[in-house]
Amino acid sequence: MKRKTFIQLSSTLMTASFLSPLTLLAQQERLKNWAGNLTYSTGNVFYPTSVKEVQELVKKHSKLKTLGTRHCFNNIADSRDNLLSTSKMNKVVSLDPNGHTVTVEAGIKYGELAPWLHKNGYALHNLASLPHISVGGSITTATHGSGIKNGNLASAVTGLEIVIADGSVVHLSRAADPEKLHAAVVGLGAIGVITKVTLEVQPTYMMLQNVFTGLPVAQLKDNFEKIMSAGYSVSLFYDWQTDLINEVWIKSHIGTDVPQSQPEFYGAKAATKNLHPIIELSAENCTEQMGVPGPWYERLPHFKMGFTPSSGKELQSEYFVPLHSAVEAIEAVSHLGKQIGPHLFITEIRTIAADKLWMSPCHNQTSVTIHFTWKQETEAVLELLPQIEKALAPFNARPHWGKVFTLEPKVLEGRYEKLNDFKKLIAEYDPNGKFRNAFLEKNIYG
Repeated sequence: MKRKTFIQLSSTLMTASFLSPLTLLAQQERLKNWAGNLTYSTGNVFYPTSVKEVQELVKKHSKLKTLGTRHCFNNIADSRDNLLSTSKMNKVVSLDPNGHTVTVEAGIKYGELAPWLHKNGYALHNLASLPHISVGGSITTATHGSGIKNGNLASAVTGLEIVIADGSVVHLSRAADPEKLHAAVVGLGAIGVITKVTLEVQPTYMMLQNVFTGLPVAQLKDNFEKIMSAGYSVSLFYDWQTDLINEVWIKSHIGTDVPQSQPEFYGAKAATKNLHPIIELSAENCTEQMGVPGPWYERLPHFKMGFTPSSGKELQSEYFVPLHSAVEAIEAVSHLGKQIGPHLFITEIRTIAADKLWMSPCHNQTSVTIHFTWKQETEAVLELLPQIEKALAPFNARPHWGKVFTLEPKVLEGRYEKLNDFKKLIAEYDPNGKFRNAFLEKNIYG
């Protein structure tokens, strides 16, 4: 029997007649995720605009899940009962120049926050490849950018405001509750509804990026860390079909990095025009390259802030391995190149610094990620993933929580040393399982 995926959907459809007065927009047709591969299992969606409204919704319903910008490719945020979208809670609350922090509502998108910060003289330490994702959703799943010295987006969190299962509001901070904060930041939607997030900021900065093509894979064996440290943020794009890495994207921090502006980089050639990560596609919507300076938020993502990607037919998977195992892990996956090729758009390889967040794939481990952007061929991908996961097993690969994987719960338990402590915190804040769903039942409690 073929392995069943947790992307399978409920056929239940809730109608507007069952919705609370707090609902700003009842979805009689069920929502889909960003890529369109998942239809959420209920049309009962609430759009609160304040913490008070969130509290009322949480008190009223026995089962509830929070939606961000719906960029996950699995059912981590799904519910058969009720969904609460934070999309209307998208404001900057305050900026603290003395404390070097900004506090925002959880539904704000990085693409909205970043220009505001820059205008006020501040910046975040990093951004993901897409800027169109919410702060609350991104930290909950440990979404990341790249850079050996750069932690994931959740590592910038210094405080959280959360509405827990009884409707009360909990405030956690790095200063007062460091362990609870470390437990709750990458909370997988299990702790409660995140309503506000406080993030570290720094003085704004300028960046530029250069792209190189045709990096010999052989160069990775002796020079991997040098290559990945050549800029503030570095990404490798590879299709596994030749002995050449398709593209190397190097994002340099002006003032602290030496920009990679030479015509050759470890055997790769400097691009002569802006490129898309999939070299055959137009770079029109990609951030500026060719060494042109620009603000941090216009260079750290791969795609422009002003461009909102439409739902694309794709799937995504990603695995985190220790930095010291990077070359071996890449070699292990390369043996599956012929099987991977027909179903793949592109793979991106990045680095992320270690953090202290309990359920982060980078917990106590500087990591390299091997990310697969698949064609939306679900059956073929689900047959491939166990082979990839087996190849990466010697490196104790941890999956991205918001993407498609097939690892068994007992395997995940063995790779997260704080999992049992995390479950104790869930029990403290949500003793009756109000925020549990099929994803948590399988992957955390399975």
